[in-house]
Amino acid sequence: MKLLRAATLTVADPEATATRYGQWLDYSIVERGILPVGLATAWGCPDSAGRAYIIMRPASGAAVFLRFVAGDPVPDYRPLRTFGWAALEICVQDVMKVNERMLESPFQIIGPPRRNDGLPTIHPMQVRGPDGEIVYLTQINSDLPAFDLPRADSLIDKLFILVMACSDMVASIDWFGTAVGLPLGERLDIPYTMLSAAFGLPAEHKHTISTIVHDRDIFLELDQYPPAATPRPAHAGQLPPGIAICTLSHPDLSMVRGDWITPPVRRDGPLYDGRLTGTLTAPDGTLLELVQSG
Repeated sequence: MKLLRAATLTVADPEATATRYGQWLDYSIVERGILPVGLATAWGCPDSAGRAYIIMRPASGAAVFLRFVAGDPVPDYRPLRTFGWAALEICVQDVMKVNERMLESPFQIIGPPRRNDGLPTIHPMQVRGPDGEIVYLTQINSDLPAFDLPRADSLIDKLFILVMACSDMVASIDWFGTAVGLPLGERLDIPYTMLSAAFGLPAEHKHTISTIVHDRDIFLELDQYPPAATPRPAHAGQLPPGIAICTLSHPDLSMVRGDWITPPVRRDGPLYDGRLTGTLTAPDGTLLELVQSG
């Protein structure tokens, strides 16, 4: 069972963002509306109620969604400098063709396609969207020895990993294991040029990252951020800027040991499908929404 269900982003104008994702990433709208009070309260963000939202899915039709929710700008927010959900990773069929498209798009290329001799399995690039969102666009060539990776069924396909920036990566790993029952996959020390550039560190500086897994499925990457990183600024009562929520499927919410912001309830729509759902606050104030799969 693949657990990653959705990512929610706070944006200035959901209609404008949806137009960009439709034109340049081939995503299509499956729902639009006004955020209900109950859902905003379940996220601990009651002042986001009444804001417009749009939900989109990839051209492949995969049931992994992007949700854009309107929010007020946060002038002090800087991508890749604060704790919380930091980046989306989307699988693509041909990263060089995607790069050609991105050169003509409003998405800024911050990491051109680059092969990693130590990890020939993937061929990634990175862009920053007009809302400040960081998106990895990754061509997958083969599986890893211990884990499976998705293959794209459209030029630009589904979200398959969310990246979380941690003040204390070990504490975050422990939380996912204890509260949600999700184990550590592996831990690596690697050069991470994009992160080094964000903090003015040498390109060869090594950063510690880890993965969270279920069976052979990798769906979360946890990055230990440098000491200069800070908590994410946000308007009180609203969703934080950037990537605000990760939504995962979970087999049984009664087994979750974390504290729900509000008790889980059933919700409708393409993302929830009438299933029980609730939201937890992970370390660094990061929001994790769970949807019961059974």
